[in-house]
Amino acid sequence: MSRPLTSTPKADGFRMPGEFESHGGCWMLWPERPDNWRLGAKPAQHAFTAVATAIAEGEPMTMGVSPAQYQNALAMLPPHIRVVEMTHDDSWIRDCGPTFVINGAGDLRAVDWEFNAWGGLDGGLYFPWDQDALVARKVAQMERVDWYAAPLVLEGGSIHVDGEGTLLTTEECLLNPNRNPLMTKADIEEMLGDYLNIEKTIWLDKGVFNDETSGHIDNIACFIRPGVVALTWTDDKSDPQYEISKDAYERLTAATDARGRKLEVHKIHQPTPVLITREESEGVDVVQGSQPRTEGERLAASYINFYIGNGVIVMARFDDPQDEPARQKLAELFPDRKIIAVPGREILLGGGNIHCITQQQPLGRK
Repeated sequence: MSRPLTSTPKADGFRMPGEFESHGGCWMLWPERPDNWRLGAKPAQHAFTAVATAIAEGEPMTMGVSPAQYQNALAMLPPHIRVVEMTHDDSWIRDCGPTFVINGAGDLRAVDWEFNAWGGLDGGLYFPWDQDALVARKVAQMERVDWYAAPLVLEGGSIHVDGEGTLLTTEECLLNPNRNPLMTKADIEEMLGDYLNIEKTIWLDKGVFNDETSGHIDNIACFIRPGVVALTWTDDKSDPQYEISKDAYERLTAATDARGRKLEVHKIHQPTPVLITREESEGVDVVQGSQPRTEGERLAASYINFYIGNGVIVMARFDDPQDEPARQKLAELFPDRKIIAVPGREILLGGGNIHCITQQQPLGRK
């Protein structure tokens, strides 16, 4: 049985766990739209397959697939990955999917945020998005968990929690007037408290330079564990990312979390700026209302956009000199997990990376 609830997770004693806590599984959505993914999404499908296969080393993996792509996905994915039919508009389940919450007894529930494709008709990335807006409750129904309908436009990539009452986000995204124009900063903090059981919100100013999501936190900073944060960085003072990361570092090192701890911040140097090539641009269908993919445009490449799985870290590599230092740093930060680097460029070309295309489901008893 799965039903909508009229209370809030906080009132019911539920919280959003940290991503580093144990998972019962992971969800993804299969890419196919040719106005976002080049060459009919075939290169992206291979990249998604690599990500799903890596995550499945540590936890059950489910791929939501449209009716038109069901047989193709079934053929491309390993047999131990569950493939379910699920209509959607695009494949960013971190943002349109459910945020799972859990209580002390291990009961699992989901939060269904309002979704408007990163800005609706004022800067949103595509139209329509009505099928994406149904994904969270579809997942809840499949998993037979009750869900809360949160009256807040929010994407899952715009929040990162430590599981102990602290949340990271950016003002660039959550305070963007194309999300919740009638809400103040205090209103949004209260809503985060009610639906995630958060006691303290740490606000960074901006996300990664040129990030089309309006600066999602999961591309610039994330919790490694309570009290420890990883931050994307560059030493190049002429790069527009430098001032953004410098400001974020100053805010993070000046902050304390919900437990009163000072944060330990680890810098991970970004790759060389990734620019869209002519071949990549010409491989994407041009459709009015969809985000264009223009030759020479800088993409929001970052090593922070990794997935923390059971026993694994799945990170993007860009065939860049910074790939190996980033891998080594993640190995140092996660000594108990296997670091798996998969090609990230094809996912980045669609507007995000590994964290953006995945959604963890905490280990619970449903």
